[in-house]
Order: sequence, then C-alpha cells, then structure tokens
Amino acid sequence: MVLSTAKTLYDQDFALWIDETVKQLKSGNFSKIDVENLIEEVQSLGKRDKRGLKSRLITLFEHSLKRCYVSLPDCYRGWEVTIKRTQSKLKDILQDSPSLQNFLLDIYDECYQEALDNMRIEYDANFPDICPFTNDLDELLNHKFWFHF
Repeated sequence: MVLSTAKTLYDQDFALWIDETVKQLKSGNFSKIDVENLIEEVQSLGKRDKRGLKSRLITLFEHSLKRCYVSLPDCYRGWEVTIKRTQSKLKDILQDSPSLQNFLLDIYDECYQEALDNMRIEYDANFPDICPFTNDLDELLNHKFWFHF
C-alpha cells in the first residue's frame, strides 16, 4: 500500500516525493521508501553528469578550434571567455566526481570528432582531422593551451 502511494506521489509531485523520500531515509523508515524510483533517480544523476561532461568537452573543442583556426580576431575574446567558462564548469564536474576523469579521457576523441564536424559545417577553415589539443587534463582545464598555436 505504501509503495503504491509513493509511486503515485512520484508521478503527481516529484518535489514532494523527494522531500518525503529524504524524510524517510533520515528517519530510517526504509520500508516506506519507493526503492524502484529512488534507484532510477540515482542512476539518472550519474548519466546527467556524463552528458554534461560530454557536452562541455565538445564546447571546449569547438571554441578552441575556432580560436586557433578561424581568422576572426574580433571574435577571439568571446571564444576565449567561453573556453575559460567551459574549463571552469568541467573542473566543477570533475571535483564533484573525480572518477569521471577516466570517462572524459574515454570520450576525448569522440568529442573532438563531433566538435570538428560541427565546426566544418559552420566555418570554411582548415581544421585538423586529429585532435591537436592536449589530453593532459591539468593543461586542458587550467591553462590557455590554445595559445600554443
């Protein structure tokens, strides 16, 4: 009966479901917890972070490609600001979940290829087929690596 009510609450008012679930966890009333939906929500948190990491890495590559290979000096400052902001957001994700560093390295080439495909549609420039940017995370996330070009 409680599980049925919890599922109904989950479907009807997600914020209230969260409040109730947290209350039950804190009080140790584990039998009253909607375990199925709780598992689903916890799994989705990890997927969300991975999607965010991938999206931001693609953005970092896109703006780095523009900054290094598109000759539009009036745009450099804006691209550099986006690069810096993206580096900061990537660092935030990795500080919260350091184990995602391996995931970032696993998707590195895939993200570069997606960024490259996007930039080839947007700009008529001679972009390199192979990623020219460092895969050293400290350099990638903390320095102006695009100035090496």
